[in-house]
Amino acid sequence: MSQSPSFKVKEELSPSLDPESLQRWIVALCAIRFDLEQGQLVEVCYPPGCLTHDEELEIAYSSFPDSISQQQNRSTIHDCIFFFRFRRHLKCQTSNATHSKITEVDKEFSLKSIDKNSVSKRLSSTSSGNVSKYMYGFVFNRQRHDERLKRGGEQKSVVILSHSPYSSVFRPLLQIVGPLYFDIGKIALEHIAAYVSTWPAPVPGKLMDLPIGNTMLKVNLPPAHSLPMENGVSLDESAAPVAPFLPNNQYIPQGLFHDSDLFGAFRGLLLQLWLLWELLLVGEPILIIAPTPPQCCEAVASLVSLVAPLLCSVDFRPYFTIHDPEFACLNSIREGETFPPMVLGVTNIFFLKALRKIPHIVSVGSPPPSSNRVPLSTRSSTGKVSNRPESLGLQQLSLQKFSPSSLLNAIKLRREGPLCLMTQHKEAIWTTYSATTKPDTSILNRLIDAGMSPRVEESMSVVNNEILRRHFLELTINFLAPFGLYFRTTAPLEGSSPYVDPPSLPPFNADEFLASLSARGPGKFILKRMKSNWLDFYRRFLNGPNFMPWFQRRHAVAEQEQDRLWRHARMKTDIQHLISKMSELEVVDSFCVIERLLLRELLVNYPPRVLQLCFQLTVPFFWYFPLTKTIL
Repeated sequence: MSQSPSFKVKEELSPSLDPESLQRWIVALCAIRFDLEQGQLVEVCYPPGCLTHDEELEIAYSSFPDSISQQQNRSTIHDCIFFFRFRRHLKCQTSNATHSKITEVDKEFSLKSIDKNSVSKRLSSTSSGNVSKYMYGFVFNRQRHDERLKRGGEQKSVVILSHSPYSSVFRPLLQIVGPLYFDIGKIALEHIAAYVSTWPAPVPGKLMDLPIGNTMLKVNLPPAHSLPMENGVSLDESAAPVAPFLPNNQYIPQGLFHDSDLFGAFRGLLLQLWLLWELLLVGEPILIIAPTPPQCCEAVASLVSLVAPLLCSVDFRPYFTIHDPEFACLNSIREGETFPPMVLGVTNIFFLKALRKIPHIVSVGSPPPSSNRVPLSTRSSTGKVSNRPESLGLQQLSLQKFSPSSLLNAIKLRREGPLCLMTQHKEAIWTTYSATTKPDTSILNRLIDAGMSPRVEESMSVVNNEILRRHFLELTINFLAPFGLYFRTTAPLEGSSPYVDPPSLPPFNADEFLASLSARGPGKFILKRMKSNWLDFYRRFLNGPNFMPWFQRRHAVAEQEQDRLWRHARMKTDIQHLISKMSELEVVDSFCVIERLLLRELLVNYPPRVLQLCFQLTVPFFWYFPLTKTIL
C-alpha cells in the first residue's frame, strides 16, 4: 500500500455539505466498532438516516476480517483495505426504458393515440433518480493488539459506501479518511463528505482531478460500457470496441477494476488465467479463497477485469461472509441443482464444506517468505551477471509446474480435493472444466520479476499487469468480433430523403449465428489460440448470463448511433429543395415522419413538468403547430 496522502482539517476553509451532490459519489461514510458483547456496531453513519437497519447490519458484518485472517499479523497496529458488494433490498424499484423500447413505442406513437396518463407515467419513470441494485463498501480496517485489553486487542473499520465500483477513487480516499478518523474522530467523516460533495459529477472513462483538502486525487474512472445500465444508454458507450482492434491510448481503462493487481493476485496460477477467463466469460460459478480479505478482493476484482470490455453480468462478491443474507440460499442448494452464476471471494475455510457443490474452487494468496516460491537466478544463461530484471518465462514456470515433484503434488492436490486447505493454504485450482483457450506462452515469457525488493516489485507488477491486461483485452475483443455485424449502422444515402424510418439493425438468432460462424470461422486470432471445439465455447457463451445483457446494451448503443447519424442528416438537408422533388404521397409520408420525430424530441429533451403542460395545452391544436407548418 502506498503512503497515505497528507490531509489537514481547517474548519474555516472546509466547504459545506451538499447532500445531493454527495450522492453522485458516496451514499454514506460509516465508522464501525467490534464490541465483545454486542458484536459489530455502527458507531457513526454520515449523513445520518440514509441506510436501513438491515443494511447497517449487513455492512457491519462485512467490514471485519474473519478470524482466519486475524491470526496472520500480530503487530501492534495492523491496517488493511478491502471492499465488498451486497444486494440492496429496495422498497420500490423503478425501471427505465431502454432506447430500443422507447424506439418501439415511438414507432406506434401518433397524435390520435396520445394518452396523457401514459405520458405522465413514462416521464416520471425516465426522470427517476439513480437507484442501484448493488452497493459497494470500501473498508479501512485497523486491528490494534494490546494484551491489556480483553481478547488482547480491538478493531474498528471506516467504510465508504457507494453505488459505483470506483475502486480507483475510494482506495486512495480511504488512505486519507481512515487514519484521519482514528486521529480526530467523527468530524473527519463530516469534512471528507463536504469535500466530496464539491466534486464534479463522475464522467465514466475519463481522467478526473478530485480535490480533497490540500490533496488532489488524479483518477481514471471505468468506462460507461462496463457499468450497470440504470439510467438508459449513454452515447459515450459508442466508444466501446467490438471490432478486433485495441484502443490507441493504453492508459484509458476499458473495464472495471483496471487498477487491480492482476499479476500479484494470480502470480502462482499464471498458466490458469486463460481457464479463469473462460469460466467467467461463460458465467460458471467460482469460489475464490484467500488468507486475507485484501488478497481475496484483489483476486475477484482482477478476475472481473479480465473480461473487459465485456459487461460483466455475473454476480461477483469480492468479500463474502456467512452473515450475508444470500448465504442461506446458497447453502440450501441440493444435489443436482444448478449453482447460480457467481464469483465469491471468501477467507473463511468453512465455505469449503458449506458450498462444496460449487464446481470451481480457486485458492490464491501470497505464501509466507519461507514458501516454495520460484527463486529467480541473478545470472543469465551465459553465466554472466545480468543487471536487468529477468523474464518470468515459461522455462522457469515449467521448472515448478512440470517437474516430477510438482507433478506428484498436483496429483496429490487433485486427490485430496479443496478440503486440504483446511490444514494448509496452497495456491491451486480444482475444476473439471476443460478449457478451449490455450495459454499464450509468448505472453508469459514477457513477464518480468524483480525479486524481493518492494519498490521494484511494485513497479514490475505495473508492467506485468499492463502486459496481461492488454493481452486479455485483445483476446476478448477478438472473441466478440463476430457479433459486430449486428451493430453496423447506416446513414442516409446522398440525395435520398432522411425523413423516413431508418433501417432496422439485423435481428439476432442464435442458431443462425452459430451456423454462419461455423461456416466462416471466428478469425485467425481466435483459431490460433483456441482448440478445435471453439464453436462449443461460443454456444456456452450464448447460453450464459453475460451474453444477452451485453448484446442488448450494444444493440441499444448502435441504435442510438444510427439515430444520431440520421438526425444529423436531417439537420443538413434543404427540406424545400427536397420537397420540390417529391410526389404528393411522399410529402404526406414525410409529414407523418416529421410529426413523430417532433414528439420524440419533445419526450427526450424537455423537462417532464414542462412537457406535461405542453401536451395539455397543445394536443387539441397540434395540427396548427407553427413549427410543423414551418418545416413543411
